[in-house]
Parts: sequence; C-alpha cells; structure tokens
Amino acid sequence: MYKARYTESLIMLLIFATILFVVTAVVPASADPQSVIKDLDQAYTQIAQKVSPSVVRVSSTKNVSVASDEGLEPFLRQFPFFGDQFPKQPRHPQSVETLMGSGFIVSSDGLIMTNYHVVKDMKEITVTLPGKRDYKAKLIGADPESDIALIKIDAKNLPAVTWGDSSKLRVGEIVVAIGNPFGLSGTVTNGIVSATGRTNMGIIGYEDFIQTDAPINPGNSGGPLVNIKGEVVGINTAIATQSGGYMGVGFTIPSDSAKLVMDELLKYGKVQHGLLGINIQDLTEPLAKSFGRTDLNGALVSQVVPDSPAAKAGIKTGDIILDYNDKPVSGASQLKNLVGQTRPGSTAKLTIWRDKKTADVSVAIAERTTKTAQAEVPAAKASNELGITVDKVPPQLTSELGLKQGVGLVIKNETPDGRGAAMGLRTGDVILEVDNRPITSLSEFDKDVMEAKQDGVIRFMIQRGAATIFLAETF
Repeated sequence: MYKARYTESLIMLLIFATILFVVTAVVPASADPQSVIKDLDQAYTQIAQKVSPSVVRVSSTKNVSVASDEGLEPFLRQFPFFGDQFPKQPRHPQSVETLMGSGFIVSSDGLIMTNYHVVKDMKEITVTLPGKRDYKAKLIGADPESDIALIKIDAKNLPAVTWGDSSKLRVGEIVVAIGNPFGLSGTVTNGIVSATGRTNMGIIGYEDFIQTDAPINPGNSGGPLVNIKGEVVGINTAIATQSGGYMGVGFTIPSDSAKLVMDELLKYGKVQHGLLGINIQDLTEPLAKSFGRTDLNGALVSQVVPDSPAAKAGIKTGDIILDYNDKPVSGASQLKNLVGQTRPGSTAKLTIWRDKKTADVSVAIAERTTKTAQAEVPAAKASNELGITVDKVPPQLTSELGLKQGVGLVIKNETPDGRGAAMGLRTGDVILEVDNRPITSLSEFDKDVMEAKQDGVIRFMIQRGAATIFLAETF
C-alpha cells in the first residue's frame, strides 16, 4: 500500500514538474510564471466544474455460474493484451457479479454514452449520477465493432456534455480524463495527447485511437476525454499495461467517430458498416518497388471475394487503392475505417494503381455483416532475406484451398535465418505467383527467382489458409 502511494506521489510530482518546466520554457521572460500556473490551475478547475456533473458511474450485473475473474474492469478482461488479469476469486454457482465503468450524459433527457464492453451481455444496468442518485438504465443500442453503447435513464433536465472536434486535436495538446477509476466517482486526471491515429492495436474492429498519458485506470472505461475548453474529444476505452493499472499509455475513441456511431444507433437502431469485399495489406518498400511505386501510401489488395462489390466493380488482386472518395489512403487500417463509415447502398469512388497507371473505379458499397465480414484488414508483414524447399501442392490441399489443379508450389520448410523466412514466408504457404507470373513447376519457379534477383526485387503472391497475400523483398 505504501509503495503504491509512493508511486502515485512520484507520478504527480513528475507531472507538476513537467508543467512547470513547459510553462517556464514557453512563457516570455516578461511574463510571471506563477501567474501563468495560476491561470492553468483555474482552467483545470473550470473544466472539472463544467464536465464532472455530466459524468456518471455505470454498474452492470450478470449471473456467473463458475469461478471467474469478473468484477473489476471489463476491458482488461476482454482485451488481455492490456495487462495482467486480476486475481481470480472463488464464486458460488449462479452468483451475481457487478462490473463498474463510466459514462457521460449526451442529452438532457437521460441519454448516456459508454463503452459496449462495459454493458455487454448484462442482466441489469445501474447509472449513478453525481450526488449518488441511482437509476435503472436500458440499452438503446450498441456497436461492438467500435465499442460504443448508448443507454438511457428516465430523468429530465440533466447536464449534457459539449462535443469537441477530435479532428483538430494536436499532439502535445492538454487533455483531461474524467471517470470512476476503481469505483472512485468523479476522478479528474490530466495529461496530453501523446499521438493520434493509432491503429492495428487489436482492441476493436475499427481503430483510430487517440493516445494519451492522462492517467486512466480500471473503471475509467466509457468516461470522457476533454480538451482545455471542457469539450468532449474522446471516450476512454483501454490502457496498455503490464501491472493492471496506469502506465502512461491510454487509448481513446475520437469524438467524431463516437458521434457518427451515436447518430446511426439513434436513427437506425444499429450501425451499418460498409463493405468492399477485399482483403488488404500495407505496402512495404520491397512491395512498393515491385509494383512500381515510390512511396508506401495506399492499401494493397491481396484478395478479392467472389461476387463482392469490389469484384463486380473490377477490382483485382494486386491493385493498390490510393484514394477513397477523393481522400488519400495512407494504409490498410485507414481504408478499413473509411469503408466502414460508408453507408451501405451508396457509391464510392476509388483511385487505384494498376500496371503502373492510375484509374478511377466506382463501387456500390454493401453492408458488412457477420456472414460477409471478409473485411479490409491488414493481412501480413514482409521483411528481409530465400532458403526454402518447395514441392507440388498435394491434391488434398488443392481441394481444401480451392486451388486450380497443378497451380502453385507448397513450402515444405524454410531455413530460419534465410531470406525467405525473413521476408515472411512460412511452411505450408502455397506460392501462386512470382512477379505476377503463375507458378506451375519447380523449374519454372527456379527460373523466375533467378530473373527476379537480376531485377533487384521479387514479389510472391501466396495462399495462406483461406487468404491470399503478397510478400516482396529486394536483393
């Protein structure tokens, strides 16, 4: 206990020292540093007074029939990447567990936003307003893919938050997190925006996180992140931790994304995510070079689902999507988010790179459902250096993978420190093409590899399980 208190005191001391250093460094010599700090102190106080009345505690209960580690912080269980699990405690059969998180009022008639994982599969939801007033809440709608849920209580004239524009956030900007860490209601912590546009975290389906060092702990899930004006710019969702508590890295869903989800839930009762019907991956330098690109922007199409919108529009494996509705595509995750935010039934314009030329393609966006979710996700990564053994694909594997008879070579093994292993090839992969040429024999493969070495770059299209992906390397 004393160690924990000492650590907390040290963290607060470091935060204050940092603020003092920044203030004295950027404030003109003629200004009074103490006066500036007093102004900052006043700003924090005003933020707390403005936003705290709109922040609620969300308690949800469920029946648990076996021993479990439920009961403290949902996101640490749901996303085990984020820290050690809390110690398991004995449970009686059919005992009732209470989970605690945060939320914030978005309308004066009792509409509240929180994280989906805070209320997922819950038997009963209780909202506690500042002043310890308890209300039973009902679930209005939720979107597991974005981890957003809307709940409602029967109350009037409640103080609703003011939304901010998360797209205008700058790295280094001061932000404040408000919530109920460890059930401690109305806790206010401060920090800065550490980064924006964090993706590939593996937390939720659609990721575009704000990263912050504002202290966030178990129980903060669903609470607001606000800017210096007291405007909500995000909803606190997860932390990266090895201890189960704050370690300086928190992740927040941007307010712009949260508002889009809220509007969809209120209007349609669910969020309809768009679907292209492709698998995509980020470009690496070797891949970009093999396709005649000089930069790494865009999303490489590694697979097109038959009869999908992309297939009907003529999108092909090996195309690189550069723009989506006139917005430049930086990578696979960004394209996935853009497609997911597109209303099914609408038409999207894509600018693609094919055969070293650009072309525009129009695609009728479909709806992403459980059955059609062959979605836009980064497929694989490629790296450096080829000691592999290949063989003809056995008939049984050809049938299992749906391949054409006689096409492709299966990798039987690879040398751990060889170029093939380093570039991402694995035992069991089926090499379908080398530099856009289908492979049907061992001699053909050897010839194509030698030619690729002379050209300075080699690109494989491989079948890995149900997916096709590209890998490339320079020589």
